[in-house]
Amino acid sequence: MGFGLVLTAVCPLARGAEHVTLRNGFELDCVRREMVGDKVRLYLADKGVAAADDTNYLEVAADAVVRVETVPDVPEPVSAVKVPSPTAVMTAPTKEEMHEMLAHAGAAHHIDEDLLASVVRAESGGQVRAVSRTGAQGLMQLMPGTASAMGVEDAFRPEQNIAGGTAYLDELLTRYRDNVALALAAYNAGPGAVDKYHGVPPYRETREYVARVIREFNRRKQMALMAQAK
Repeated sequence: MGFGLVLTAVCPLARGAEHVTLRNGFELDCVRREMVGDKVRLYLADKGVAAADDTNYLEVAADAVVRVETVPDVPEPVSAVKVPSPTAVMTAPTKEEMHEMLAHAGAAHHIDEDLLASVVRAESGGQVRAVSRTGAQGLMQLMPGTASAMGVEDAFRPEQNIAGGTAYLDELLTRYRDNVALALAAYNAGPGAVDKYHGVPPYRETREYVARVIREFNRRKQMALMAQAK
């Protein structure tokens, strides 16, 4: 498979975590891995705790994982008062905080919050400090030039990253007359590629990306309908 590691069927971590590097350059931390058919399900933790929400995971092809490193536990200093550092707050928004940021950005640009959430999941798996091999950063994987153009000063700050990514997606939706598939393809491969091929480029990565985002969007809408029916 191109990597000298064997993925176990289930890899629970009572404490600590694993730092996973994917073939596409993404790096993220997970608290356990699980084989699901020919996919590897990477369970992500919130707030740095050594336990994963069973719904918070990212699935990738087994051969997409090129390196897995154990992240050692960091002993907490003995102190009578624990004060959360600004960095910890910045890098680990709660689900409620994430929802609020996505809802705010979506309302500002008239974009469905579930679409934004689907892009975040496809781009970074919800990892605020994700960095791709090409240098894209943060939740919505903004390239430095795009981030600067969208007024983002720190792409690793969730609220700035989401605001910038949403503004950029808004520009693409306007450019392609609200054709979501084309806007997503341009978000992934660049408007130049979409314009060159007059549609979704024939790149496997881009086509899979567009399908993944739309599939996640539809899943979220279906779950919302089921919840309303109860």
